[in-house]
Amino acid sequence: MAAVAQCVRGAVRPRYPLLSFALRTSPRLLCAATQQKSTGQNLEEDQGQSQNEHKVEPSSAEKILTEEKAKLEEQLKEVTDKYKRALADAENIRQRSQKLVEEAKLYGIQSFCKDLLEVADILEKATESVPKEEIKDENPHLKSLYEGLVMTEVQIQKVFKKHGLLRLNPVGAKFDPYEHEALFHAPMEGKEPGTIALVSKIGYKLHGRTLRPALVGVVKDA
Repeated sequence: MAAVAQCVRGAVRPRYPLLSFALRTSPRLLCAATQQKSTGQNLEEDQGQSQNEHKVEPSSAEKILTEEKAKLEEQLKEVTDKYKRALADAENIRQRSQKLVEEAKLYGIQSFCKDLLEVADILEKATESVPKEEIKDENPHLKSLYEGLVMTEVQIQKVFKKHGLLRLNPVGAKFDPYEHEALFHAPMEGKEPGTIALVSKIGYKLHGRTLRPALVGVVKDA
């Protein structure tokens, strides 16, 4: 410490004689000044370090917030996708349910219609079995019976049509396995192969869906 004081006194003596005198007479003052300077420097360093820490801390906080924001955005995206898929599934279920309800309304009577077809077949056979030459005024009872059967057959076909049940009498049409059932295949002159030459039993469709295929005979190559 004495060496430091001596160096300081030697440095300041030529220019500042009063300060040199003060330092010579008061070495404690030199120590106090030196300590104050050192303390000031330490305070400045501490403040600078504190400011640097303050500067670093916001950067770390911003980084954390950015990461949290990215996570939340990803979670939001996943939840949104799940929500959209759930809506799409619900809409598909609703449409399928509505379609099933509509089909139930349309085709719920098909079992009943099948039973009525047997009645229509009997009426058709009955009218076809009556000899046409016997239907005359001389046989009023037979004529009335025949006319009643014909009217009943016409009426039942009207009821069928009203409820979407239509006849399939495909004579001369191309064979369709979805609408026709082939009983036999036979060559026939003047007939195109693959066409229907004979209908053994009339078929029916309910609202465009085949309820009973027509029983047919199909022309084949000779």
